[in-house]
Amino acid sequence: MPPGTLTEWVHVFARHAPERRPLAVLDLGSGTGRFTPALAGEFGGPVWGVEPFDRMRAVAEAHEHPGVTYLDGSATGIPLPDDSCDLVLVFLVLHHVRDHAAAAAEIARVLRPGGRVLIRSLFPDRMPELPWYSYFPGIRLIDEQVFPRLDPLLETFAGAGLRFVTVERVQERIATSLAEYSDRLKLRGSSTFERLTEEEIVEGFTALDAAVRAERQPRPVEEESDLLVLELAE
Repeated sequence: MPPGTLTEWVHVFARHAPERRPLAVLDLGSGTGRFTPALAGEFGGPVWGVEPFDRMRAVAEAHEHPGVTYLDGSATGIPLPDDSCDLVLVFLVLHHVRDHAAAAAEIARVLRPGGRVLIRSLFPDRMPELPWYSYFPGIRLIDEQVFPRLDPLLETFAGAGLRFVTVERVQERIATSLAEYSDRLKLRGSSTFERLTEEEIVEGFTALDAAVRAERQPRPVEEESDLLVLELAE
């Protein structure tokens, strides 16, 4: 994630976080720690990055930060005490969690009253038109099956005491040009490519290469996603 994009996301998080400072923050599913140190810098309190995969957590731990601690855990087993967090970030993680009810209960357990949850996700019932859908239409079908629908998710989290605050559509710059976007996709860093046939991948990149050749004036590539904000009742 480019530094500028990281900064923009942290500003979005700050806009929806509780106003008091410092805040104790949980980065749930922190991966390689792309957000975790920035959260410590923004909110000033202790930040815990909880990640179940050892190899990803090891990458994060290699970049030490005095305000950050990385822990082995998951959305359904958070290794923190009750009422220990003011803010929980769940960034492109929830679609990997099988038991949303158990995750909601765990998040509610570690949150203090008035604490908030920020969930960055796609929701099939309000799916944006992402750039790669134009070249790989099968990916849209995959996303509609993989990501959770919003209304059932709200019911699940409400059952754990987490009320709906808002859902914000966030626009994010992901490449400076279509050529750069194409080069990044060709790394196949997204596991979504594993769900496509090789024929679909070849056809998609053929169409994308044609679009790159036709682009006379490079323009930034942007995509939209949703940030769902929930709050634990006081």
